[in-house]
Amino acid sequence: MIGAPVLLLASPLMAPQLLAFPHYAQAGDSQIWSETPIDQAALEKVMARAETLVSASPIAREHEPRRIFLTDDSWRWLWLANIYRGTFALTRLGGQNLIVNRADLAADRITNNRTVGGSRKLSSVIAHEMTHGVLLNHFGVVAMIGQPRWRVEGYCDHIAQESALSDADVARIEARGEKHPALLYYHGRKRVESALAANGGSVDALFAQD
Repeated sequence: MIGAPVLLLASPLMAPQLLAFPHYAQAGDSQIWSETPIDQAALEKVMARAETLVSASPIAREHEPRRIFLTDDSWRWLWLANIYRGTFALTRLGGQNLIVNRADLAADRITNNRTVGGSRKLSSVIAHEMTHGVLLNHFGVVAMIGQPRWRVEGYCDHIAQESALSDADVARIEARGEKHPALLYYHGRKRVESALAANGGSVDALFAQD
């Protein structure tokens, strides 16, 4: 009797389409559900750039379909993101479900509530989240659990070709001795790029480091 209500509440985490998103489209290898009407041309442009970015990873496979959910900061986002609601997006179900918040397809932008580091290219964020799935597919869940977060997030931002913070943002934040959640991503990306440059671009060698 206790298990049924829990299963009912948790099922959208595995299949967010159960939350009755009113709009649906397809672009490339991905299925997209949205709370707002979808501009198909803008969607295809965003997804084409995201897929091009991901394809640059030497461990990416061809035709890795994703389900992407555009939530627009609503109750669906609060339900699906839970404690991660301050992020741009997140990945669930082994990289198959991408939950995205505050997306502007036409502008290829995504925002959160932060004054600094509060805006990124939507296509880059989607590429970042897709790369989580690439890593899981290549290395497996168990191997990825043991990886330091800076390496995982840094590699995803490396493939996305940007981070939320600019060099100038980081210089100002660190000069003031402040903390920012995106610093780990920024420094992780720098460390990853340095390691890849030193090892000839081997992703396997990067993730084999102690």
